[in-house]
Amino acid sequence: MAHGKTQDSRVDENEALASKQIFEVIRREGMEELARPNGSLFWSGIAAGILISLSVLGEAICRTYLPDAPWAYLVENLGYSLGFLVVILGRMQLFTENTITTVLPVMRDPEWPMFRRLLALWAIVMGANVIGAFVVATGFAYGSMIPADLIPAITALSEHATGFASFEAFQRAIPAGVLVAAIVWMLPQSEGFGFFVILAFTWLIAAGDFTHIVAGSVEMAFLMVQGDLAIGPALTNFFLPVLAGNILGGTVIFALLAFGQVRRELPE
Repeated sequence: MAHGKTQDSRVDENEALASKQIFEVIRREGMEELARPNGSLFWSGIAAGILISLSVLGEAICRTYLPDAPWAYLVENLGYSLGFLVVILGRMQLFTENTITTVLPVMRDPEWPMFRRLLALWAIVMGANVIGAFVVATGFAYGSMIPADLIPAITALSEHATGFASFEAFQRAIPAGVLVAAIVWMLPQSEGFGFFVILAFTWLIAAGDFTHIVAGSVEMAFLMVQGDLAIGPALTNFFLPVLAGNILGGTVIFALLAFGQVRRELPE
């Protein structure tokens, strides 16, 4: 019996150590992000806002060319993962990643200068993501960078993403925030399988019909630049509810739970 208890205690200790190690890895990454110059954050956020459009484009390509079959929906949503793979593996500034990465240092040291820096980083990255989304959406709408055959699918995806009632959009954004935070939490121990972690969890966001503020901003911008979506409904029915839901899922739910499981074991 004593031997069994010793083994159990070792398992518990290893699990606790793993959790503390993950927390510390992400906290240090968050500290590095908080220390970066604003200009670097801004241009990285622009790049993320532009390249996340690959999620919309990939899903539109699959929808356009896949046959009309019951299984097509599940395969189509694999296209949604493309933008996230490029942005996350490319270490670009995606707002929803920052709902956990830069929050953990503030939870560890809850001081006003840290909190103020967090809010400034969020504002810079979110603004840059949206600017990038509008740049690429304008190119989709008025340029020749993509085949005209894809426009109907992009339009249908955009109308669906921005067509929820405010409270429903907010609720659908919560799981998306949790899932992106889970990706961040799992990557340090993915041991070379980060590609598949990102692929699986972002596919689940699309297949579950959840709402994501940055990828959805490309769809919102695509309609807005063509005059098909006014700024008022865009803000009240999509942008603000989805932003709040992603923050709730990533920070209030996932980050707090992650911090809670290691808080009493961290050194003073």
